[in-house]
Amino acid sequence: MADRPVPVAEKRLMEVKLGELGTWVGGRDYSPNGIVSMFRRAHTRYYNKYIGVKKGGIGGIAMLLAGYVVISYVWSYDHLKHDRWRKHH
Repeated sequence: MADRPVPVAEKRLMEVKLGELGTWVGGRDYSPNGIVSMFRRAHTRYYNKYIGVKKGGIGGIAMLLAGYVVISYVWSYDHLKHDRWRKHH
């Protein structure tokens, strides 16, 4: 028995073909409740894949920490760039 075709709006991002990307983005829910549910689903997926496993390692926590370091650097880059050209004497 053949699988029924799945609507583009219900596919995951990695399953969407490049030509269907515009339709997929247009089918997302951008209301405040939709954005909150998007973050909730992402957190649940991340937790189930990296944190709440039976034989987990340091990988999930290390990835979260690395992401925090990169975001902190990006947020403070303008200040760091300004300090780089300042003469200290």
